[in-house]
Amino acid sequence: MLERAKSELEGWEIVEGQKLRKVFQFKGFLKTMSFVNAVAWQANKLMHHPDMEVSFNKCVINITTHDAGNTLTDKDIDLAKAIDEL
Repeated sequence: MLERAKSELEGWEIVEGQKLRKVFQFKGFLKTMSFVNAVAWQANKLMHHPDMEVSFNKCVINITTHDAGNTLTDKDIDLAKAIDEL
């Protein structure tokens, strides 16, 4: 799974071999919130929900599969790819 993540994802950090993390920067609060809402929409569509840390001009996304023991799965990579397409 780690090799797939490394080969298919750009800019995502693999944290402790268990989750994907990426920091997204924006020009202001409304752009940040628009992104957060778009991520929420996409995550709900895929039925896989990330942890998000939101501030004025930044959103940190952490993705792991909780019901698989907080490990990386195909669901995580698919969601990360969908987020990158936003």
